[in-house]
Amino acid sequence: MRGEPWNSLPPRARFLFHLQALTRWAFAWVPFTVMVGGGLLCWSTTGAGIAVALLLFLGFLEAVWLPSFAFERTAWLLGDDALRIRSGVWVHAEVAIPRQRVQHVDVRQGPIERWFGLAHLQIYTAASGLGSDGSLPGLDLAVAEELRRELVSRTADDGV
Repeated sequence: MRGEPWNSLPPRARFLFHLQALTRWAFAWVPFTVMVGGGLLCWSTTGAGIAVALLLFLGFLEAVWLPSFAFERTAWLLGDDALRIRSGVWVHAEVAIPRQRVQHVDVRQGPIERWFGLAHLQIYTAASGLGSDGSLPGLDLAVAEELRRELVSRTADDGV
């Protein structure tokens, strides 16, 4: 597994990451900023205006800048014993999901992902207490389905 190259996401996943981030900015960050600005109006009109402008600017940078880094830092590698996933912008993480622990694997597509022909792979393991143990967004649909088949077929052969 050491010599094998990591698989990166398809280029159109970058646009998907940006679209999702801009949607979060418009529907979460902007209303939050308006509430903060409205709360600060009691103390200072100028202070509220500066705070709102700063929060909107920082939120916009986060929506434009971070998705590219998230895209570039997300990779996966399917080895004989585990699926390894690398991700993270601020905190870099590498998750190894042992094949013998895989309970089930979901392939999900939202409307935007369907439009781009992409999917989200969700892996659940036997050791999982509260939810999934692995997540891989922005995969080509065919790749996600093949990974699901590969992970499920291997675990079915083990008799777990």
